Amino acid sequence: MNRSSRSSYQHPNDRSAAGARSGAGRGARSGGSAYGSRSGGGQRTSGASARQGSAGRTEFALPVTVAPALPAAESFAELDMPKALLAMLTRQGVTSPFPIQAATLPNTLAGRDVLGRGRTGSGKTLAFGLALLGRTAGRRAQPRRPLALVLVPTRELAQQVTEALTPYAQAVQLRLATVVGGMSIGRQAMALGRGAEVVIATPGRLRDLIQRGECRLDAVAVTVIDEADQMADMGFLPQVTALLKQVADGGQTMLFSATLDRNVDQLVRQFLNDPVVHSVDPTAATVSTMEHHLLHVQNHDKNDVIAHIASRQGGVIMFTETKHGADRLVRDLLANGVKAAALHGGKSQPQRTRTLEQFRQGQVTALIATNVAARGIHIDGLDLVVNIDPPADHKDYLHRGGRTARAGESGTVVTLVLPGQRREMSRMMSAAALAPNSVSVHSTDEELARITGARVPTGTAVVVADPVAERPRRNDSAGRGRNRRPRTSRPATASRAGAPTGYTAVI
Repeated sequence: MNRSSRSSYQHPNDRSAAGARSGAGRGARSGGSAYGSRSGGGQRTSGASARQGSAGRTEFALPVTVAPALPAAESFAELDMPKALLAMLTRQGVTSPFPIQAATLPNTLAGRDVLGRGRTGSGKTLAFGLALLGRTAGRRAQPRRPLALVLVPTRELAQQVTEALTPYAQAVQLRLATVVGGMSIGRQAMALGRGAEVVIATPGRLRDLIQRGECRLDAVAVTVIDEADQMADMGFLPQVTALLKQVADGGQTMLFSATLDRNVDQLVRQFLNDPVVHSVDPTAATVSTMEHHLLHVQNHDKNDVIAHIASRQGGVIMFTETKHGADRLVRDLLANGVKAAALHGGKSQPQRTRTLEQFRQGQVTALIATNVAARGIHIDGLDLVVNIDPPADHKDYLHRGGRTARAGESGTVVTLVLPGQRREMSRMMSAAALAPNSVSVHSTDEELARITGARVPTGTAVVVADPVAERPRRNDSAGRGRNRRPRTSRPATASRAGAPTGYTAVI
């Protein structure tokens, strides 16, 4: 099916992915920390007084809506949603819609295509989730033929979406299937074979299942593309495009993202039909409750600064550039008395899920992460994010920082800057029209303690229980076609919403 040229969008500057990525990861490596450091890197974050402001210099021109949009809703009660969804919102304590929900739901529930921009933590998941579930309620999927599809870039985000939508899907008797890499493709195929109305998937794994004949998209009437900018950044656009061409003609498409730049415009032009545009937040995601600090540190003192910040009372996510650097830092922090654990792509999905649960419960207080945790991770009450190594570009910075100050809560984002990184950081801040608080600190300074809650480490080694490792399993591809009885001791990916699923992270 050809769904091209659907939008009335007029594009003034057709950028290539390479050109859009200029400035990412520039500069030489700089020493001073055993955990790896990127010299340079850009961030687009806040405005005056260390608060976030808007820049949006790389965004494409938004499409002009032909048919007028419906007005924003003032309450959930006035929306044309199944009563069961309204009742579940009340039970979940969701009393008033966030701005992006109020703006988009009247239109998405009416079947309009929507292009929505909202910052991380702005309520995008329920914004598209309630519409998708409301429009799918009352229908039953045939085996291997889902009725609605949510495409996300990462496993973590797929799990977060699944967790957020599960109670609402249960309320309207819809089955969810989570289809992601790093988990058993055989069990996911079995779940699709039993039938699932809604599939939440990463592009690569869904493509694999389609190629195996385990899934068809020709019955999908509602499609959501979440975090489309990261899809573009990760090189998923060819896969996403191929998948979208397989969904039912005339269906509804919703595209939500924190930023709308780089190659996202290709998806807008090709797959959105006269979309209603709702840009609730500017690209820099204005968050009045988020503070931003550039802490200038010396090479010889950086490791001590890290240890003091990690020893604070309360949780902190600390981003580093490499998984090996994350593991080394965890070992050092444990030896200094900090309950630390690593979260990166070298860990299995069950290990990553368990580590997040340990962090949520306080068994781990310092989560040392690579960009695998920059999106799709939600921890209630997290008030500090630290960039040990500056991120590659402003979008990585935005999504790292988006782990804090969510849903109206306050939070602080700190970036440690070595002498060799100052010029590039200053250039990036200036280009983004930002004015974060900038100060030179030492590991023992009161200013460091004031900003981050840093404390002197105890120096007494601690031990954190290793996450439960996944049991070795047979190769699903090699065994395909054999007459094997599937194991039933472990939960399948899809089930009646609300029942246990082996792929729903508790975060």
